[in-house]
Amino acid sequence: MMNAELLEIQPRELKFTFELKKQCSSSVRLVNKSNNHVAFKVKTTSPKKYCVRPNTGIIKPKSTCDFTVTMQAQKVAPPDMICKDKFLVQSTVVPAGTTDEDINPSMFAKVDGRYIEEDKLRVILISPPNSPVPSPINGTWKQVPTYEASTPKDRVLREAESLVSYHTVTDNMEESKMEIHAEVQPTKDVEYEIMKEVEETTKDVEYKTRKDVEEPAKVVEYKIMDDTEELKLVKDIEQMKSKLVELESKLSEAEVTISKLSEERRWTAQERESLRQELALLRTKNGVRKVQVGFPFLFVCMVALVSIIVGYLIHS
Repeated sequence: MMNAELLEIQPRELKFTFELKKQCSSSVRLVNKSNNHVAFKVKTTSPKKYCVRPNTGIIKPKSTCDFTVTMQAQKVAPPDMICKDKFLVQSTVVPAGTTDEDINPSMFAKVDGRYIEEDKLRVILISPPNSPVPSPINGTWKQVPTYEASTPKDRVLREAESLVSYHTVTDNMEESKMEIHAEVQPTKDVEYEIMKEVEETTKDVEYKTRKDVEEPAKVVEYKIMDDTEELKLVKDIEQMKSKLVELESKLSEAEVTISKLSEERRWTAQERESLRQELALLRTKNGVRKVQVGFPFLFVCMVALVSIIVGYLIHS
């Protein structure tokens, strides 16, 4: 059980400048006085009559958060300008890092010793400045204009009497209402959940309608884009085919040229081999001729010696 106050509420009364058939708003500031993250939820006894934005949220330590309560336009003023509606602000400590989307009704259930701080706010209706003062006549309200000739003293007395009677009635009403409020708290949760479901359904319908309107336009755009892309692809494919044909023709020409060059190289090699063989034959023939034409040196010497002897014998 925590004794320290989690939230400070400024102000603790919702004051509305009431005018028939007009909306009016009142703002409330929540101050987190603790060192923890605090989740809050705002409830009311008349959920169809008021709109609270935001009705839930997370407040960081030592930070503030404002919410605005808007009263829907009313066709009839309440008796004696006394409003019996009440608001309840529930708050509890949550772990750091919790977001607004993580808030659910179970956070504010008083189970397992969970500490839920509750602050009650009452509603005060204020007449707009320079407007007629309402007064009951035969059970209905009639706008009676104020007289400027009334003295300040009488005006002060009237205001004091009205304040005394107002506080007495509102205090009694508050005590009885808070007892009933504690009993009907689950019903208010159901009403809030129903309102939330209705708002979510309305948002879903609006989103679906907007989506149904936007989808045909997107489909048409996608079709046009697809057609243009298909045309581009067809052109690109045709260009690629023509380039492929050119490359194939060039490749065939290159193959023919390569075959011709290889054939020429083979013939050149054969001619070179035949020339080499002919050269070898010529060399062998020249060597045979040299052997056949020449005379041995000993034979020459013998012939010279014989001729010398014969010549000597002839002369002697």
